[in-house]
Amino acid sequence: MFKVRVLNQENIKRVLDMGSVIDAVEKVYVLKCEKKADVFPMVFHEFERGVADMDIKSGYLEDADIFGLKLVSWFGENEKKDLPLLIGTTLVFDGKTGVPKGLLSAEHVTGMRTGAAGAIGAKYLARKNSESMLMVGTGHQALFQIGAVLTAMPGLCKVMVHSPRTKGKAEEFCLSAKDKLEKMFPGIAFEAAFEPADDLQEAALKSDIIITATPSREPMILREWVKPGTHISCIGADMSGKQEIDEKIYETARVFVDDWGQASSVGETETALSKGIVSLAEPLPEIGEVIAGKIAGRAKDDDITVFDSTGIALQDLMVSKLALDMAESLGIGDTIDL
Repeated sequence: MFKVRVLNQENIKRVLDMGSVIDAVEKVYVLKCEKKADVFPMVFHEFERGVADMDIKSGYLEDADIFGLKLVSWFGENEKKDLPLLIGTTLVFDGKTGVPKGLLSAEHVTGMRTGAAGAIGAKYLARKNSESMLMVGTGHQALFQIGAVLTAMPGLCKVMVHSPRTKGKAEEFCLSAKDKLEKMFPGIAFEAAFEPADDLQEAALKSDIIITATPSREPMILREWVKPGTHISCIGADMSGKQEIDEKIYETARVFVDDWGQASSVGETETALSKGIVSLAEPLPEIGEVIAGKIAGRAKDDDITVFDSTGIALQDLMVSKLALDMAESLGIGDTIDL
């Protein structure tokens, strides 16, 4: 019989802060770069095309002595049943014994680690004197991305927001963004001004940092809209067929990925590969190599840089371990006999 700690979403919100999550995700990228972590092949199954699907991401963190998986399902008809469209669950196991350590609701962990990933791309690849960012997308992930970037780069003074689907949504988002951010991330002062951006081309041309987090399957940010010196963190293209930026950007940009094996088969890099802009024979560098100081990120101020973040299970596992450790020290959550 094993004691397993169970954490629901409210438990996890109590124990995680964005600064610690950014540190944890950075550590994941470095461990992966040092060959102290493994990403296992992703499993994806579509129960009914465009209606219901699920994916499993899994991995092993040798340095942290844990392995595990995250299973996320999307059932588009759930709204009619008063259920969430997305449901995620993470399982964490002891790397030395195989004993289960924790069962966690995956929603908040996913939001935090995904936000941290976009921010890490900006932190290591954007110009240090960057002043403005453009958030493309106003969905669930947008506040996590903005909160994480402003945590990692507090010198930013303007946040432009574009809603690609719903007119007026960006203005509504900007009116409440600061209040929501301060509730989500207590202790952090969000001083940047928020501004809705109806004209995406105009906003992109004014931006030092662009974050995309949408379900788009066609490019929204065109090559000619990206000025020299811009950094782009691509978050939404995490499944085959998804695309948010013009693949021609890859022709001249310095591009980095979270995991070459995964990035080459899904999202932005998949499209660049299919068009012959990128080659399997010459893998793109991973962000962990930049963080570890093994390669340069931005070489000069007028470089265009891209971080293709497809999302890897190692992020979920490390942040889940952080949540489990904090919860245990504070006596938060339930323990069950398994």
